Amino acid sequence: MIISNEMDQLIKDQEGWTRRMFEEGIRIKKLYGLDAVCDFSLGNPDTEPPETLRKALIDMLSSPEVGTHRYMSNNGYEDVRENIAEYLREVHGVPFTAGHIFMTVGCAGGLNVILKSMLNPGDEVIVPTPFFWEFKNYINNFGGIPKFVETKEDFQLDIGNIEAAITKKTKAILINSPNNPTGAVYNEESMKQLASLLNSQREQGQDIYIITDDAYKKLVYDGIRMPNVFQMYDLVLSVTSHSKDLALAGERIGYVAISPNIRDMDLLVSAMTIAIRVLGFVNAPALFQRVAGKFQRTSVSIADYEKKRDTLYAILMEAGFECVKPQGAFYMFPKSPIPDELEFVRTLQQEERIMVVPGRGFGREGYFRIAYCVPMEKIIKAREGFLRAGDRYYRGGK
Repeated sequence: MIISNEMDQLIKDQEGWTRRMFEEGIRIKKLYGLDAVCDFSLGNPDTEPPETLRKALIDMLSSPEVGTHRYMSNNGYEDVRENIAEYLREVHGVPFTAGHIFMTVGCAGGLNVILKSMLNPGDEVIVPTPFFWEFKNYINNFGGIPKFVETKEDFQLDIGNIEAAITKKTKAILINSPNNPTGAVYNEESMKQLASLLNSQREQGQDIYIITDDAYKKLVYDGIRMPNVFQMYDLVLSVTSHSKDLALAGERIGYVAISPNIRDMDLLVSAMTIAIRVLGFVNAPALFQRVAGKFQRTSVSIADYEKKRDTLYAILMEAGFECVKPQGAFYMFPKSPIPDELEFVRTLQQEERIMVVPGRGFGREGYFRIAYCVPMEKIIKAREGFLRAGDRYYRGGK
């Protein structure tokens, strides 16, 4: 067989449900026509990058400065890293410098570099569920062991479950907030409780790191403020992507921010410098490093996403679905009206031409994910289909 046994098993067991539904959406669109399908399967932003960013990109491409596209230090351009450090100093009130920033190929690249650098075989990483499925693959890829812990009914952290999952082999806890797939923002209280728990472990001689996937950190609604985890706990590594906040998903640009309070930071950066080469990224893309450095205080319209959230949530409530209202990101995670959410998802697809992703693709059966980063007209178009589904399952209609 041309592929490895490991990859063969991955294909059979866990070929991503999001990607499966996306591919099925392509088939359905070809069969019934693009306008006949409401595809909410993939978190691929429909918005375009800010106009100021696009103009800056043109200026950069037109610049006569030599060496713009050459190799640089593996951790990225120093001036770019200093721009990001300055922004983080403002936001977190923590003394970041360029040395604490490591440019990466998006969040995925950043997480893989961190895990490659930190994990020994058998080290455990705690992951609250529901979770982004690739986390499991990233951890397994470096000999780590993912330990999944359930969150509460409102998808907030369950500190008791996390405490019960800690062993002597626990190396880190991987936090994704705002969360994919639920849109939950882990609140100040739960993050302080987590920090307190991990500080108590440190007092007993065990350092456990918090790794935060912050891909959606600027997409927060209702005036909610993200907890400042860097001021709550010393051992924090934040991984950021500009795929969502600047609508640069295809450019794969992001960074790791290492807490200035981490001991042996220089050793970690050295390991990450080797890891990024071993993994084949070598460095983050040169051109978009320059872009990212200049646009830390910019984002796409948060109000537009909030309006889409409110519109979709109102539709689901009208139809009778149960759903925790998201506080961030651009996902909604309603309960399936029947226990087998895969059956419901397939029925929604076949009967209503609405594409969503089953919750088992995120470690939580009985739910389904809707990605509402689509044109508003698609959300409105889907209303009748969701209402018919509500009639069928909640009110006994046909």
